[in-house]
This record gives sequence, structure tokens and C-alpha cells, in this order.
Amino acid sequence: MQQPFPEKKVKRGFLRPTRVAISMYYYCQGLCFGSWASRIPTIKAHLHLSDAQLGSILLMLPLGQMTMMPISGRIAAKFGSNQVLRLAIFGYVGSLALLGRVDYAWQMALLLLAFGISGNLCNISLNTQGVQAEKLFRRNIFASFHGIWSLGGFSAALIGLFMLHNQIPPSTHFLIIAGLIICSNFYFQKYLIPRQIRIQEQRKIIFKWPHGILLQLGLIAFCCMSVEGCMFDWTGVYFKQVVEAKEKYISLGYAAFMITMAIGRFLGDRLSSRFGRKRMIFTSGVLIFFGMLLTIIFPYVIPATIGCFLTGFGVSSIIPMVYSTAGKIRRISHSLAIASVAGIGYFGFLMGPPIIGYIAEAIGLQYSFLLIAFSGLAISMMSRKIKMFS
Repeated sequence: MQQPFPEKKVKRGFLRPTRVAISMYYYCQGLCFGSWASRIPTIKAHLHLSDAQLGSILLMLPLGQMTMMPISGRIAAKFGSNQVLRLAIFGYVGSLALLGRVDYAWQMALLLLAFGISGNLCNISLNTQGVQAEKLFRRNIFASFHGIWSLGGFSAALIGLFMLHNQIPPSTHFLIIAGLIICSNFYFQKYLIPRQIRIQEQRKIIFKWPHGILLQLGLIAFCCMSVEGCMFDWTGVYFKQVVEAKEKYISLGYAAFMITMAIGRFLGDRLSSRFGRKRMIFTSGVLIFFGMLLTIIFPYVIPATIGCFLTGFGVSSIIPMVYSTAGKIRRISHSLAIASVAGIGYFGFLMGPPIIGYIAEAIGLQYSFLLIAFSGLAISMMSRKIKMFS
């Protein structure tokens, strides 16, 4: 039986490779998801999907994530987040590789469901590792992990631009990414933090719908993740249909969003320590609102890209601060606290993209992006009511 990780006996020499390993897993997950997002317009055109049809199919990814949400925290707590992560990532990259080969809409739907299921297991396990690492280091480092995830997403956008420019199909593109991530997993898995929760404690753990502070944090996560989901899934389509960007610039808005989200997360720990989490989240919501307004009012390459820049900064620090705050709540394990907040958050990820598709079908894609703008305002208003933010 694997023994719980003895926090007081951690040697300094163990911390550095552990942080590097966890960082690489964040990078690889961002690279995996970003690779999918960068080729959505290509796959949409290949399958001849309308906006509403694409929105409906995209619903399957967060549906898969939500399917696992009630039990993913318990699985990570019972078997160890390190063990779950090193296995679930095979399902994640395997689904990605197969998504590049779809020829029918139903194939895409089933694979997105599998992509969401495995992605949720990876997400909860990896964020548990991140919270535990922050506790071992005894200083704020959690936002930097999410910054590395965004850096992976930005790298994916650049790779996607290269693949588009050279007319490399998604099947080859995704297979290369999957191979790189699998090799990384084999090397870095030994440095993950071992299981912390004892078997006796695991039997008492059950999933409960969050209330109180966890519910408040979850509602902020809901709005933020609805913004993220819409930006991931629809930015490329927006630049193609509304901005009418040239083929080589279709991924520009997504790349802009990802790079500023990465930069904001690398700065997030320092800024939140200086200005406080409440002020940070309030300002983040305002940036999302004005960034999206700029993109909507001026649908041209340069102003739309600047709008995506601002929105990326706005989104950047919210989820890391929410998860880190949830992980510090006593009387509940890290895995379950994060899973509870993420459970509400993923409803936003679930609902945002398809709603954008349905609104776009009715009144146009340009005006459907108002949903993202008003989600930013909601974040600002709710941040004022969270007492645990400091």
C-alpha cells in the first residue's frame, strides 16, 4: 500500500523536479486542448457544419467533462492524483489523435465526449497536484501553473498556424502532438507528488453539491469558464466569418487570447499578493467586458486582435485564484474542493459554446459575442460578495 506523502519530510532537492514535472503536465494539457481548438474551423469546413450544428456537437466535450465531475475528485483522492493523471492522459491524447481523422459529425461527437471525460480526469488530478505543490512551497505558485497551461495553448496556436500555412491535415498534426505528450508523460511521471489521503479517510468522502463559499466560488468559475469555452471554440470561426481574416490569420485572435492569458497567469501570483484577490477579479471582469465590446464593435483584424488580448488578460487569473482559494478551505480534501468548484464552473463551459452557436444562427455570430461581454460584468459584480478573497 502506498503511504501518504509526508509533508514535513520533503527535501528541497525533491521540490524543484516536482515543480518542473507538474509544469510540464500543465504545458502538455494546454498543448493538447489548444491543438484541438486551433483546427476547429478546418474540421467545421471539412464536415460542412453550420454554426448551430457545430455548437451542438461542441456540447459533447463539456458534457463528457460534466459526466466525470461527480466522481473525478473521489477517484483522484482514492487512487492518488499522480496515478490517475499518468493514466488519464493516454485517453486525452488518444481522443485528440482520433479527432483529426473524423469524416462524420457523429464520430466527432463521440470523440469529443471521450475527450471531455479523459480531460476532466486529467484536469482535476493535475490541479490537485498544483494545490499540493503550492502547499509544499509555502508561497503562491498556483497561478504560474495555469500560466504554463496557457503557454501550451499559445504554442498550440502557433503550431496550428504553421500547419495551416503548410496545408498539413489535422490527422498528421494531432498525431505529432499526441506522440510528444506521451513521451513527456513517460519521463516526468516519476516526479509527481504521491498520494496524500489515507484509505480510512477515503471511505468517508462523497461528492456533495457545494454551498456557502464553495458555491460562490463556483458561480464565478461558471462565468469565467463560459468565457473561456466560447473563446476556445469560437474565436477562430469569428475571425473567419465576421472579421473575414485571410486563412493564415484565422488563428490570430485565439493566439492573442492565449498569450495574454499566459502572461497574466505568470504575473497573477505577484499581482494578487500586492492588490488582493477581490480587486484582481473585479478588474478581470471589466477587462473581459471591454475587450469583447472592442471585438464586437470593430470587427477588423487589428482591433479584434486587441480585444482578444484584453479578454485574455481578464480571464487569466480568475480560475487559478478561485481554485487556490477553494484548496485552502479546511475540512475538505483538495481534490473534492476543486472538483466541487469546477463542477459548477464546467456548467459554464458546457452551456457557453452551444448558446453562442444558437444565438449566432438567429442574429449573427458578431452579436452573439455579447454573451461573453456580459459574463465579464457578472464576474465583477460577484467578486464583491466573496468574503474569503483578500
